[in-house]
Amino acid sequence: MGKTLFDKVWDAHVVKSITEGPDQLYIDRHYCHEVTSPQAFDGLRKRGLKVLRPERTFCSPDHNIPTKDQHLPIADESSRIPVETLTKNAREFGLTLFPLCDPRNGIIHVIGPEQGLTGPGMTIVCGDSHTSTHGALGAIAFGIGTSEIEMVLATQCVLQPKPKSMRITIDGKLQPGVTAKDMALYVISKLGTGGATGYFVEYAGEAVRNLNMEQRMTLCNLSIEMGARGGMIAPDEVTFEYLKGRPYAPKGEEWEKAVEYWKTLPSDADAKFDREIRFDAKDIEPRLTFGTNPGMGIGISEKVPAKPGNPTSVASYLKALDYMGFEEGQSLEGVPVDYVFLGSCTNGRIEDFRQFASIAGGRKKAPGITAWLVPGSQSVLKQIKEEGLDKVLEEAGFEIREPGCSACLAMNEDKVPSGKLCVSTSNRNFEGRQGPGARTILAGPLLAAATAVTGAITDPRKFI
Repeated sequence: MGKTLFDKVWDAHVVKSITEGPDQLYIDRHYCHEVTSPQAFDGLRKRGLKVLRPERTFCSPDHNIPTKDQHLPIADESSRIPVETLTKNAREFGLTLFPLCDPRNGIIHVIGPEQGLTGPGMTIVCGDSHTSTHGALGAIAFGIGTSEIEMVLATQCVLQPKPKSMRITIDGKLQPGVTAKDMALYVISKLGTGGATGYFVEYAGEAVRNLNMEQRMTLCNLSIEMGARGGMIAPDEVTFEYLKGRPYAPKGEEWEKAVEYWKTLPSDADAKFDREIRFDAKDIEPRLTFGTNPGMGIGISEKVPAKPGNPTSVASYLKALDYMGFEEGQSLEGVPVDYVFLGSCTNGRIEDFRQFASIAGGRKKAPGITAWLVPGSQSVLKQIKEEGLDKVLEEAGFEIREPGCSACLAMNEDKVPSGKLCVSTSNRNFEGRQGPGARTILAGPLLAAATAVTGAITDPRKFI
């Protein structure tokens, strides 16, 4: 019987299998940011250990950094100390660091692929759940906890039970105005936030193959929001073209050898998955969330559904609607909005800014809207300027900020005030995720742009 993409990569990295226990999995690339790593480095010091293979760990501050005046010292002590600690740890243990203002700095899940550090067939870990992003290039990538970070630093391996495999096939072509974010939110709403628990997901089908690399990263990024351990897409010519010439990608003869190997990775025709699910792209329209988890989503033409039939879920459902200020049967189109956020490891890449500008360009930001447009990296910011998108957006009344995680989560200065409603291209809409009392609606860049220029939730297809 043939093997899946997931099996091929996983099996190639098993150092040892423990009977009725986890596998000892070798890790090719380890990414570190300032939030989850400090205790792991302290653990190494207490045990008198060094980092076994420092050339395989790359560090970049992203969560706590401000998105304005990055050339100045960080004013907020609670943000400054973690960033300084990461810098100290990277220097002490001989790790590569992309510090604040470095042209390679940015959100770790944005800079990994754009620097060519992420590649097909790799195993990749980071102390961050959205590590699943890197699976878009055909890698096994997943988040780990602090004790596991210490394990990887000390041994370049991690103990992991092998997940089951799931293939989600999306047939057909997407309609105009529908983005990869809409695809992801659609799948999550159908499976629920726990529908893929225990699985590693491979995305397949015509709609997936037609996505560019930035869009594939958006899709894989959100795999964790339906409970999956991670998400993957088989490497193909789109992948190879994206990686070729990037700073850390193989060069010359090594590139040719790498591509030859990468072409062997896609799932075999007779490979068997533990679970198969199919969707049709024509059923997907621009989407948004109405509740307090990514699974509580609807199409822009739909109404907030009635409470679930399961009595045990009714209370939490009504609590979510009460927090958001919405009602059963309500249409969200036309609801006034206070904030719009474009950015995060989900939608902070150049493709997302191109999509936003395609609607916002030539129009004006609506009065009363506060808009934060935050690139995912210094490289994205540079490309925005090279393509003139900054001028287009500035003429429409928008400001491009400096790179960072920004308003995805309330760990820096970019916080949505209590009670305010924000249409956000980030990945989570939990209570208080963007600030205490903040209300978050998840959506794609096109819907966010349409909302920013009208001041209310708007179907982006009206501008296409």
